[in-house]
Amino acid sequence: MSVNLRQRESGKKIALYLDIYRSGERKQEFLKDLYLHPKPEKGRLSKEENDHNKHHTAIAEEIRYQREKELINGTYNIEDRSKIDGSFIEYFTKLMETKRDSIGNYGNWVSTKLHLVEYCKDKNATFKAIDKEWLQGFKDHLQNVAKTKAKKQLLPNTLTSYFSKVKSALKEAYKEGIIPKNMADMIEGFKPAETERNFLSKEELEAAAKTECEIPIIKNAFLFGCLTGLRYSDIEKLIWSEIQHSNEMGYFIRFRMKKTKAFETHYISDQALELLGNRQNPDDKVLIGLKYSAWHNLKLQQWMFKAGIFKTITFHCSRHTYATLQITFGTDVYTLQSMLGHKNIKNTQIYAKIMDEKKKDAANKINIKLW
Repeated sequence: MSVNLRQRESGKKIALYLDIYRSGERKQEFLKDLYLHPKPEKGRLSKEENDHNKHHTAIAEEIRYQREKELINGTYNIEDRSKIDGSFIEYFTKLMETKRDSIGNYGNWVSTKLHLVEYCKDKNATFKAIDKEWLQGFKDHLQNVAKTKAKKQLLPNTLTSYFSKVKSALKEAYKEGIIPKNMADMIEGFKPAETERNFLSKEELEAAAKTECEIPIIKNAFLFGCLTGLRYSDIEKLIWSEIQHSNEMGYFIRFRMKKTKAFETHYISDQALELLGNRQNPDDKVLIGLKYSAWHNLKLQQWMFKAGIFKTITFHCSRHTYATLQITFGTDVYTLQSMLGHKNIKNTQIYAKIMDEKKKDAANKINIKLW
């Protein structure tokens, strides 16, 4: 395996090219716009011509060094230099714009890009510059340099999210043939911290259902989430044609999950259906006026306080409530995995673990004086 800088006469100039030998194959890569002035038969090169030759030779040697580095890292692809010479940040931005439909996810991509730009301000940000050292450097930057708007260090799960966005972009670039090797496999990601998953007990859910909420649509949507386990994004976009019925299956929702893009058939109870009111036109949204904002989250929390529930409750807690209640009432974890649309059983087993801890706490409540 070798990369050598060669010269070839081309008219009145000397073209520069790389002679690349790898795995028994030899290829040539001509360096466009880089050339040398040949020495005249009589006389000498002018100072300008000498300076030109030195400058272009230095650039060519730098490119030769980069190609050699790419060969070692397994990232060299002579078939399409234009792609690998492209900006990774520009590519990341294009991927980021495809996430606009998911507010929270899009925000994480935007934040990741800001940290990428900060990291790359003194670094080459082309695909060909990305190697194990570059990727490890960005990981270290997130952990030790990057700050929140409040000038605080990033939390463990934020680190996990941001670094996974970069790895996801590199994986996509590999699929598209921009880079010949999946660079994301070179560095292990951050291990996410185990977060507390707040949920409502059966008694708390019943108390909330009996309590008035200042914005009724929030109450209906949250209770619907507790009875179905659907994500907010899927509830918000739900239209009446997706709610279907058959004598054999009863009521069910046939829809494409916004997060995973997979088609799902999701059974719902008669009680959940009653929360949605009278059926409207097929293309009408089911929960008209449902919005996601800090104001609406505040009203959700105030509704919980009013019901005597003093936990930090977000809309996603409705999904946690559904999952823990299903486990409580005997649904096995593999059935629940299908009901929640989880690809990985480990994500579902978290709820079984939560209930085991609750059982342990309950067992220790009996503490009487025996002796």
